[in-house]
Amino acid sequence: MSMRLDKFLADCGIGSRKDIKKIIKSGAVRVNNSNASSPDIHIDENKDEVFVNGRKTEYEKYIYLMMNKPKGYISATEDKYKKTVLLLLDEKYKHFDLFPAGRLDIDTEGFLLLTNDGNFAHNILSPKKHINKTYFATIEGKILDEHIKLFEDGIIIDDGYKTLGAHLEILKSDNESYAEILLTICEGKFHQVKRMFEAIGAKVTYLKRTKMGNLELDESLEYGQVKKLTKEEILKITGE
Repeated sequence: MSMRLDKFLADCGIGSRKDIKKIIKSGAVRVNNSNASSPDIHIDENKDEVFVNGRKTEYEKYIYLMMNKPKGYISATEDKYKKTVLLLLDEKYKHFDLFPAGRLDIDTEGFLLLTNDGNFAHNILSPKKHINKTYFATIEGKILDEHIKLFEDGIIIDDGYKTLGAHLEILKSDNESYAEILLTICEGKFHQVKRMFEAIGAKVTYLKRTKMGNLELDESLEYGQVKKLTKEEILKITGE
């Protein structure tokens, strides 16, 4: 695919178009074995090699980041009143026009996927694809073994919608007022996990997404930190 050299370098995060023009003019950019003379020359990002100050520049059209989302941030690209997860990103990722693939509530923590690949985001969020999302939650209320079958059959939430079947695993329960659970769902209705437990008379007091598809949250990530996903990790999300 042919593209202008200045766009290629901008997509690689080298700088703004204005900065890149100066860098090229200084003689610091080489395409294959020749110095680049102009920002508007066309290159093939799959075949040509581009060097800036002697260092080879790798082109990435799409990237996929795992974030360990902290509380207090919303899953959006911009907001007038609340802090968004994009504010947590390092400067080197700002030029990619990333957005959250799905959302976590402002008080929910854990695995949030950020990408600039719209088709990929659409596919993993579509209920038809049945991409599982797993959450750890602490619950105020009575959680019993009989609830496992209720969740498996689907829960009717407050607006009358019956959720698709979900897998409930009870990690700890005093059978009266406190429980720790894992819940796996394959859709993402607004506040769905909270509303499912409200439907059985319980309340979610802490919520963290721990897994998407077969890819688990990297627990070594501090809150707000991200890691770039490999092709193998991306396939774990899609199950391909």
